[in-house]
Parts: sequence; C-alpha cells; structure tokens
Amino acid sequence: MARELQLREALREGMSEEMRRDDNVFIMGEEVAEYNGAYKVTKGMLDEFGPRRVIDTPIAELGFAGIGVGAAMNGLRPIIEFMTWNFAVLAFDQIVNNAAKTLSQSAGDFTCPILFRGPSGAAGQLAQQHSQTFESWMGNVPGLKVISCIDPADAKGLIKSAIRDNDPVCMMESEVLYGHKGLVPDGEYIVPIGVAAVRREGSDVTIVSFNKMVLEALKAAEVLEGMGIAAEVIDLRTIRPLDIDTIVASVKKTNRLVVVDESWPMFGVSSEIAYQVQKYAFDHLDAPVVRVNAADTNLGYAPTLVEEYMPNPSKIIKAVKEVMYVAV
Repeated sequence: MARELQLREALREGMSEEMRRDDNVFIMGEEVAEYNGAYKVTKGMLDEFGPRRVIDTPIAELGFAGIGVGAAMNGLRPIIEFMTWNFAVLAFDQIVNNAAKTLSQSAGDFTCPILFRGPSGAAGQLAQQHSQTFESWMGNVPGLKVISCIDPADAKGLIKSAIRDNDPVCMMESEVLYGHKGLVPDGEYIVPIGVAAVRREGSDVTIVSFNKMVLEALKAAEVLEGMGIAAEVIDLRTIRPLDIDTIVASVKKTNRLVVVDESWPMFGVSSEIAYQVQKYAFDHLDAPVVRVNAADTNLGYAPTLVEEYMPNPSKIIKAVKEVMYVAV
C-alpha cells in the first residue's frame, strides 16, 4: 500500500523514522524547532523528540556545520538543515575541508556520518544570491555523496539511506516543490544511493535530468510524443556516485542524448555526463550530445529574466529536435 504525501511530509517521515530507530540521530539548523522549519519540513518534530534532538541554531552556518562534523566524528549522526544551500557557502570549509576529508585524513580511523540538507536551485524571483544550483559544486568533492530528488517516495527512501550512511551526504531539495505530491510506500522503505530511475521509457532519444528539471523533461516528453518522438527520461537521483550504467544502457538503445541541468553550463553535471557518455558509448551516438542549461550569467530578478534564464520544455524540445536532425 502507499499514501499520497507532500515532499516535505516524506522528508519528515524519513527523518522521524530514523530518529526513532537510532537515538544518535538529531537535527539542527535555523528555525527547525520552534518555528517547525522554514518550509515546515520539521513540523512537529520538536514535540516528539524534544530540544536535545531538534535544535534551533543561530544564523551561523559555519558554526553549526562545524558542531555537526565534530558530533559525527564522535559517534553521533547529525542532520544539518540549511535554510538554503546558498547560505551553506559559508559552511563550505566544514563540508569540504573537514567532513569530506575525515576518512582519508585519519587513514580510516574516523568516519563522518553526517547529512547536510536543504533546497538548491532557483525558486522564482529570488535574484542572484538565492538562486544557485549546488549539485555540481558538491559533486566535485571526493569524499562526499550527493543526492538530488523531488519525488516524495525517493525523498523518504534516500534520506533514510543518507542518515544511515557512514560517509557525509549532501541532499539537494527544491524550495518550490516542498508541496509536490506523490505516492510513498507504507512501512520501511529505502532507496539506495547511486541508482538512477527511468521515469519514462522511449526509443528515440534519452533525456537525462535531476531535481525539478525532471518535471520539465517529462512535460517535454509528452509534447514530443505528439510529434512521433519517443523520449526516455532518466532521473539521476544521485549526482555522486553517478549511475552512468543506466545512462549508457539507455543511449545504446536510443542513440541520442539530451542532458537537462539547471546548473550553469560551464564545468557542471551535464558536462561530466557528456564526457562519460562519449567515453563509454561513443560508437552508439548518432548525434553529438546536447545540453540544456541555465544561462551562463547570474539570475536577474525580473520575471522575464527568470523565464529566459531557466531551462523549460520549449528549450528541451528544441534540443531534442537538434539531436534528431529535425528542422527547428
């Protein structure tokens, strides 16, 4: 059986189940306790688990991320909520120089089982400093695992896997999709880190994406179906480790690839996928890989600029036509 839950509810259910299962799990961050979370992800958790395990912090990302890393090195399993990954830039020293390097610097004597989570990516008219996409930033760092999803079932299953993992995990969510609904299986439900999902099967072109751009890819696939083009849509779910096997298997079937990535086009997730596909499936490609990215600029505030900046179904359809050699 399954129930329909919002993304925020699925995240909360996954965290709460793990906190009931393991007393070493706790959550800390800005407004997670008394205010029930900036996006109400932690609603009711203070009432159930108390102020020793659901902890409000000052506006000091570097500080409470560091406390979390120290706690993880000493046997606890912290969940560190950032109100947005844009604010987490202040905590990169702890994430990149401490959490990610604990295992290797200690020659395996210390692990750092910590989950850093919060929304990544644009959320409308939030302008330059609140609209950045961080999957490629964190995915570049050895020692970190990076997950990025918007399906409620995946959110529950992946957050449980992340909390149990002995490595530091960065979870990227979407501010505009915390109310997004989906069916979540009853009972114990785990989604393994590092496994992509085929959201729609097709034979003519592979579209790979992650986070909220998966929904844009699926919209495009619906329109393409009316044009007689069968698009296969893959949801990465995990950025690092990357499930390149699922992508390559699809490309060997469709012979064409479009990668949709909300990140800036330079040095991003889409670039890595394009490289690996040409390495492992070059002879199967009937057209160059085409990427659909955000514009290579900082996001403006005006709605017209937001529309021009973001990937959307029209841009994806144009890219598919390009790899299909269909007149645009």
